[in-house]
Amino acid sequence: MQKKNILQHDHGRNTESVLKQMPDTSYFLDAAGAFQQLADGSRLRIFWLLCHVEECVCNIAAAVEMTDAAVSHHLRNLRQNDLIENRREGKEMYYRLADNEKAHLAHRIVDEYFQMACPNHSRNPA
Repeated sequence: MQKKNILQHDHGRNTESVLKQMPDTSYFLDAAGAFQQLADGSRLRIFWLLCHVEECVCNIAAAVEMTDAAVSHHLRNLRQNDLIENRREGKEMYYRLADNEKAHLAHRIVDEYFQMACPNHSRNPA
């Protein structure tokens, strides 16, 4: 069944064909959640650090000059939005960039914004 035109006016701007390619609302909500996490300056600093190095809470807190509790709160938000992941080594918990496309894309955006090349990756991937 062909989708009915939903626009009231045709201004010759090809809007209908663009709308046919528009992702489902759930994708926009997911993207908004990720952007919302990075819209907080403290969380962005933590995310930036974890894009480039795996680290424990106390060292992250020292690096960004925040309390362990505040950092833990931000880490929980970033982890719940699949931007970072953690692993346990003995009693210590380590955090790093999540290994998924959303996290890698956010990493590239942040590095581009700060006009830096990640020391762990090539700036111009093949």
